Amino acid sequence: MSLYTIGDTHLSLGTNKPMDVFGGRWENYVQKLSEGFAELNDDDLTVLCGDITWGMTMEEALPDFKFIDALPGRKIILKGNHDYWWTTATKARSFFAKHDINTIDVMHNSSFEYDGVSICGTRGWFFDAEEDADKKVLLREAGRLRTSIEKGISLGGEPVVFLHYPPITQDRICPEIYDVLVEYKIKRCFYGHLHGNAIRFAVQGEVDGIRYKLVSADGLRFCPYRIN
Repeated sequence: MSLYTIGDTHLSLGTNKPMDVFGGRWENYVQKLSEGFAELNDDDLTVLCGDITWGMTMEEALPDFKFIDALPGRKIILKGNHDYWWTTATKARSFFAKHDINTIDVMHNSSFEYDGVSICGTRGWFFDAEEDADKKVLLREAGRLRTSIEKGISLGGEPVVFLHYPPITQDRICPEIYDVLVEYKIKRCFYGHLHGNAIRFAVQGEVDGIRYKLVSADGLRFCPYRIN
């Protein structure tokens, strides 16, 4: 019974946007994901940190959800910037139930308890939110993170945070998100979004008492990262 995480699977089984075109680590990435999950057991749980699928609608993303559902263990998914299929958590759960997808749940203004850990998180947002619309989204995301953490604390486990966007990089910081992590004395934070050459800007280690880890799929060579 172990907790894992991975982000940015960018599946495209129902669309024509495979990541294999980028070559390198992305070659045969769907097979690599299957092989990476093969070590997991059915009582394990994996948090997927956004950018799950290129599908524009849930129907278009159905083959990708079926693929994820067939992987070992339970999964909790959160929204990434490319998850255009996302509408509401309620609609997602109804869609999964309709299509007999039983191992996937959605994190949105919520938290989950698993083996002494309270799983918390949200998408996050851009560092450079200068337009009014972006600022509103960023403040809303900070509020969602706060809500999730508070619900996680009420569950009694250690609140561990999962984001899509990094709250900090080697040269930038997103204070609206970062300050929430510090306020609630979060000890562990996992995030995705950074790929390829951008991985060199990732903060992976402890800052202000918080240990950060980049878990984008290509950064992990498509093997889920074991947390507990």
